[in-house]
Amino acid sequence: MSPTTAMYVSQGIHGLAYGMILFLLASGLTLIFGMMGILNLAHAAFFMLAAYFCYQVLAMTGSFWLALLIAPIAAAIFGVLLERFLLRRVHAFGHIGELILTVGVSLVILESVKVFWGTEFLYITIPPVLQGLVSFGGLDYPIYRLFVIGLSLVVLGILALILYKTRLGMVVRAAVSDADMVNSLGINVPLVFMFVFGTGTWLAGVAGVAIAPILTVFPGLGDQVGLDAFMVVVVGGFGSLGGALLVSIIFGLLNSYGVQFVSQLAPVLMFIFMAIVLVIKPMGLFGERE
Repeated sequence: MSPTTAMYVSQGIHGLAYGMILFLLASGLTLIFGMMGILNLAHAAFFMLAAYFCYQVLAMTGSFWLALLIAPIAAAIFGVLLERFLLRRVHAFGHIGELILTVGVSLVILESVKVFWGTEFLYITIPPVLQGLVSFGGLDYPIYRLFVIGLSLVVLGILALILYKTRLGMVVRAAVSDADMVNSLGINVPLVFMFVFGTGTWLAGVAGVAIAPILTVFPGLGDQVGLDAFMVVVVGGFGSLGGALLVSIIFGLLNSYGVQFVSQLAPVLMFIFMAIVLVIKPMGLFGERE
């Protein structure tokens, strides 16, 4: 493989790795915002919080794998509490109430991490088995980034299997489409929505843990990736996991190749792509008019 080809391939894999992390975050937002219609601006804050939980578990136990298990669950518990005790109370006020509440929650989370962990950058060590490089076709590539891609694909497979191949997934999709009808069948719709919200927050938590060793952990971590995730949901189409996956990969590649070839335009390439798509199809690539 020539050096030029190796550079293209390497940048492509870099973009794919970032795109898959973006998908993990955006898929949770797709469940919460796209399917449930809840405007959760605290989603990126839970993503950041999971990264801090990862750092804390790793500091206490020395096990990245335990942190990967515990941190997303801890973030999901906070998400469930938010939905059960706060969001339900402002639901009657519509998106304005949700916006004000979730912005407030995100600010509380941001200030809380500063109090408990400070404002300095915190570094998370990649586990030994995932350190180093793997060689293929004359290209050396970090093992951890390949692990991130694989982890994201596994989560995607499990999520798709649950949503489209199980009774639970059928109930979730039915409750999202017609909550009153599902409720009349004796199914506890609020419990279903709480489960969906918790799952969405758990996905954000997995993304936070996965990206922590790459970007390090700091209070602005959520802002850095959260906006991209919202754009993915809008461009992919509300409620479409397939759209979120496709747009996440496109955004990842735009970010990677943009930084390499047009560094001055790289920050706006995703906005340009979003603008073009929404002009052609205002509901997003896979969105449908209601």
